[in-house]
Amino acid sequence: MHYYLLLTLRIITGMGGVVLVITTLSAAIRSFILPRNEVVRMNVWAFMGIRTIFDAAARLANSYERRDKIMAHYAPVALVALPVFWEGLVSLGYTSLYWALGEGTWKQCYELSSSSLLTLGTTDSHHLLISALSYSEATLGLLLLTLLISYLPTIYQAFSRREATVALLELRAGTPPTAACLLTWLNHDGSVQNDDQQWAEWERWFVEIEESHTSLPVLSFFRSPQPGRSWVTAGGLILDTAALLFAAVDGPQPRQAQITFKAGCLALNRVYRFFDNKAGAEPSSLLSAEEDAPNRADFDLTCAELTGHGLKICEDRADAWRRYCELRSRYTTALRFLAKLTMAPGARSGT
Repeated sequence: MHYYLLLTLRIITGMGGVVLVITTLSAAIRSFILPRNEVVRMNVWAFMGIRTIFDAAARLANSYERRDKIMAHYAPVALVALPVFWEGLVSLGYTSLYWALGEGTWKQCYELSSSSLLTLGTTDSHHLLISALSYSEATLGLLLLTLLISYLPTIYQAFSRREATVALLELRAGTPPTAACLLTWLNHDGSVQNDDQQWAEWERWFVEIEESHTSLPVLSFFRSPQPGRSWVTAGGLILDTAALLFAAVDGPQPRQAQITFKAGCLALNRVYRFFDNKAGAEPSSLLSAEEDAPNRADFDLTCAELTGHGLKICEDRADAWRRYCELRSRYTTALRFLAKLTMAPGARSGT
């Protein structure tokens, strides 16, 4: 009876080891090779565990600059820790397989698994199956590290392209950046309705954000080199500018600006839906924050400022305010969520 119980236990343990190894390998492939936005829950667990540590450290900081400095290390640390986490699971899976095949105690099986995974040596076993497993584990260990190393240039290229637009936007939108200042800059020669080139560049930026920040979600947490910048607030600023243009400025709505606004709403909302309930955040508390919402008085002051810079503003301010609020409602939920999730510098209102 004892023999059959032990045999059953070894079979179950061996099957569990096979499932763990296959699941881990699948997570690695879906993380870096599969060209689509698929949630890898194994990675979510690893990132959430590391994020908990960084959140605790950030809460001890007494200024935003110190919190930003702490959180700037979160994404790089999590990215480097990810293959370590994968290799730990692979080692556990192979340890279970070796024990199921009778290669000794759990300690001996763990030592054999670790030696194979890190290519420190080979097994002295005379069993062909054990030798094959040992070499396959060594191959997987190298593969997991190679995947990360190979995709680091891709990640940093996407980061560099994203931040170039963020930096250029800051130069045009003033300090602190506002939609009114950016709209005034667009109207530098009185052709705010005809500046299609700038809106087209922002459209491409939003399309890249949607693709890169869902297929490589860790990119969302790479912070800008300057503490006051953020891809989230930059995206919100562009959309606020478009909303202000459509709602308040009297005249035809540029077709390219409309397409850019649509691309921006889609990008932010799709990144938001990717992370919602998957990143350890509390959506109910995140979405209830209204402190960054514009009010009618600010909107009227902005309209007066735009008038002073030569823009023709709609006479019916009440209708313009209603349209502005309706346009902002298409993306503010996503914007607030992502701002809280990434600890972006204070989300500013569109005015």
